[in-house]
Amino acid sequence: MNSVILLILLVPIVEIYLFIKIGSQIGAFNTISLIFITAIIGIYYAKYEGLNTLKSAIKQIVQNEIPIYEIISGAALAFAALLMILPGFLTDVIGLLIIFPWTRKIFLKKISKKNYKNKKNFIEGEYEDIDDKN
Repeated sequence: MNSVILLILLVPIVEIYLFIKIGSQIGAFNTISLIFITAIIGIYYAKYEGLNTLKSAIKQIVQNEIPIYEIISGAALAFAALLMILPGFLTDVIGLLIIFPWTRKIFLKKISKKNYKNKKNFIEGEYEDIDDKN
């Protein structure tokens, strides 16, 4: 089964299970309040980290460097903010893990190693500059 389809089916099931378990422990109103509080705190922290990433990218651009990590990190922060907006505890935990810089670096290293491990297709050759006058 495709992993994306499995993820689409599994995440709501886990979220509903967590809603029921946590709601039975702390009550329905507290559960709903906790969902809103984690969303607000997570979005605020995502904004804070996004501004730090933007400052770092501008600093690298001023130094004539390409801010590759900052671009990828910014996309990861946008994804984390989306996870924080979605109601649920599992998505909030994953979003918070992506928002924190030290865990975001771990995630990005794992993803980059997985995607670029088999990318060793190089074409070698020689070239020669040809003038239009000849």
